[in-house]
Amino acid sequence: MTLLERLNANDHFAQSIGARLVEVRPGYARAELTVTDRHLNGAGVCQGGVMFTLADLTFAAVANSHGILSVGVSNHITYVKAGQLGDVLSAECTEQVDHRKLPYCDMRITNQNGEVLAMMNGLGYRTSKPFEFESLM
Repeated sequence: MTLLERLNANDHFAQSIGARLVEVRPGYARAELTVTDRHLNGAGVCQGGVMFTLADLTFAAVANSHGILSVGVSNHITYVKAGQLGDVLSAECTEQVDHRKLPYCDMRITNQNGEVLAMMNGLGYRTSKPFEFESLM
């Protein structure tokens, strides 16, 4: 099983909101989600937690792509534009620091027009446990 397949199959929360990884390369991952009624908050725009989860899924792919179980310990997100019903959201994660214990990544969430909706950064912690997969994709 590839890393992409493993995370898409086993991240049940991301799966439940319709988020899915579509690309994983060394130091990079991309995930997508289409905003539906169930993603809207009380103001009628995409709930921020949806965007956070989408970006977090890409962070999981990049942080774990080295074959060592890694978990997030600190994430910060800034929302700059609301997602709308029908938007196709894309989150991209780029590894900035491949530290043996504390990997650091930058993420950005855009819509189908390439407009930036949010930026996020994340710090992970690499455990001593293996995280096995056959290939990235």
